[in-house]
Amino acid sequence: MRLVSQVIISSDIDDTVMKLEALQQNERFVKIIKEDNFLVEDAKLAIEKAYMASEETTVIIIAAKNFSPVVQNKLLKVIEEPPSKKEFILITPSKATILDTIRSRLPITILSQYKEEEKLELDLGQLSLATVYTFVQAHKRSDAKAMKLLVEGISKEAIHSQAYDLDEKTLNLFSNTFMALDMGSPPQFVLNTLLLKLLARKKR
Repeated sequence: MRLVSQVIISSDIDDTVMKLEALQQNERFVKIIKEDNFLVEDAKLAIEKAYMASEETTVIIIAAKNFSPVVQNKLLKVIEEPPSKKEFILITPSKATILDTIRSRLPITILSQYKEEEKLELDLGQLSLATVYTFVQAHKRSDAKAMKLLVEGISKEAIHSQAYDLDEKTLNLFSNTFMALDMGSPPQFVLNTLLLKLLARKKR
């Protein structure tokens, strides 16, 4: 681990912050850590801190379980073009919540994750209307957080199965699904829509 701009995926945010602090030498630390959601006002504070003049390198640590697309887009410009001697370290438990625009600008370091790799219980190679219905019914009470993990598993399985014509538009479907969940769309509806659109791209 280094004190440079990056996204760190970690299930233990407090421990990760402690490890980063142990690396501190002459750097100045600014920490904005939220237990659940990183809010727009938190993003504004981070940007304000980034533009404060300082002689030493300032490491701005922003951490939370969830970063909405609105918040990430708010941070995008300062991450893309950080002021002199400023490093941004974003810490969150799931890579799935990070927008492609952020991923393309910051390296991702995976320290540890929640147990997301449970068996999906859906054979993407044999996807059909019947299996979609059964799977959606089995997960109709899942909340948005649990649904994000399901969607991430579905995306990985779909790619590995090589049973789908996954063009850029279809790959964007997965990112749009996370955005829909962040914006409060019903998880069951989002899952059903994703699987039906994926089924339409199944190779014949």
